[in-house]
Amino acid sequence: MNPWLFPSFIFNPTHPLTSTELNINHMKRLFFLLFILTVSLLVNAQIPNGYYNSANGLSGSSLKTALYNIIKVHTAIGYDNLWPVFYVTDDQNNQGNLVWDMYSDCIFPLGVDQCGNYSIECDCYNKEHSFPQSWFSSASPMVSDLFQVYPTDGKVNQIRDNSAYGKVGTANYISSNGSKRGNCITPGFSGTVFEPADAYKGDFARTYFYMATRYENLIGSWQSKSNADDILDGSSFPCYDSWFLNLMGEWQAQDPVSQKEIDRNNNIYTLYQHNRNPYIDHPEYVYQVWGIGTQPATPEPTNFPTDFSAHNIHLQWTDATGSNLPDGYLIRLSSSGYSAIPAPSDGTPVPDGPADKNIPYGTMQAWLSNLAANTTYFFKIFGYTGSGNSINYKTDGLIPQLQQITSP
Repeated sequence: MNPWLFPSFIFNPTHPLTSTELNINHMKRLFFLLFILTVSLLVNAQIPNGYYNSANGLSGSSLKTALYNIIKVHTAIGYDNLWPVFYVTDDQNNQGNLVWDMYSDCIFPLGVDQCGNYSIECDCYNKEHSFPQSWFSSASPMVSDLFQVYPTDGKVNQIRDNSAYGKVGTANYISSNGSKRGNCITPGFSGTVFEPADAYKGDFARTYFYMATRYENLIGSWQSKSNADDILDGSSFPCYDSWFLNLMGEWQAQDPVSQKEIDRNNNIYTLYQHNRNPYIDHPEYVYQVWGIGTQPATPEPTNFPTDFSAHNIHLQWTDATGSNLPDGYLIRLSSSGYSAIPAPSDGTPVPDGPADKNIPYGTMQAWLSNLAANTTYFFKIFGYTGSGNSINYKTDGLIPQLQQITSP
C-alpha cells in the first residue's frame, strides 16, 4: 500500500464519486493524514548527539573537509522516486496536500499538478535542480539529492533555466512571489541571473554551501560544464568565485534558518538520505569556513567562577624616597593586633609565608589572599635594602601600619 497515491483521490474534481467511492475516499484521506502525523512524530528530532564532534575546533578548509567526511555517505533515492518524497519534505501545510513552491505563489495540490506540459505560470510544478544538473552532467547522486532538488513552478523553472543565482538589475521576468530573472548587478559578474524571493534567499545560499561541502571531491571538476564557470572557480575550496560567495554570505545572513528548513533537514536525515545539511544545523559554520556573512557571537563562558568571596585584602602605597631607596618591602600581618607583629631582624631575611609577603620596590601594591571571613587584620610594612645576610630592615621611626576587615 503506497500512501503517496491517496492524494490523487482527494484532489480529483473531474471524477464524480459514488457514495461507496466517497466512503473509500474518506477512509483513505484519514489513513493518509494518520500517516503524515506518524511521519511528523518520527522526524520530530534534533541533531544526533555527537554528529558534528569531529568538526569541533576547526575552521576554514579543514572544517569544510571535516563536514564533508561527516555527510559524504548518503542514501541516493533516485530521480524517479522524488515525486512521492515531496509529500513529506515539501508540504506547505503539513497535511500532505500542498506544494511548498519557492519560485511562485501558485497553489499546487501535491500529486495532481505534476508537470506535464505548461505554457504559463501556475500550470504545474516540477523538479527544480537549484544547482543546475547541466553543471554535473545529471550524474548521480547529485541529480536526486534532496538538499538541492525542490518542487517549483514549471514555467518559472524553465525561465530560470540554468542561470546562476544573483542580484537582478533590470528584470525581464518576475514571478508571482517576486522571484525574477535579468541582468546581474553584483560586481564581478554581468551575465543573466535568477534572483529568488527574499524569503528563500537563505535557503538557496545554504543549499550552495551544502553542495560545496557534500561534493568537495567532485565540484572542482565541474567548472567546465555548461555555464558553471559563472560561479565555480575550479577548486574544492573556496569552490565559488568571490562575487558569488560573498552574495551567498549576504543571503545567508539576511534570511536566517527557518522552521521549514529545520523540518526538511530532519525529514531528509531520518527518512531518506540519512545525512544532514550542516549549514542549517550550524549557520555559524558559514563564517567559520569561508569568513563571509555574519560573524557568530563569541560564546559566553561555560561556567561561573567558584569560591567567589571578598576574603582578600588589597594594600597600596607610594614608594619611599630619599638618598637610600629600598630594594623591597616586607609586609607582615596579624589578626591579633599591631603588637603581635614583630619587627624583622637585620641579616635575617624573612621568607614569604601566611603572615609575611615580600614585594619588590616599584610595585606599590599587594594582594593578601585566602584570609578568614569577617576578620580584622593588622598590617605593618618594612622597607629593606640588600638581601641574604646583608639585608637591612628599616625598623626605627614611625612604622606604617593599617587594619582592614574581610567580608562575611
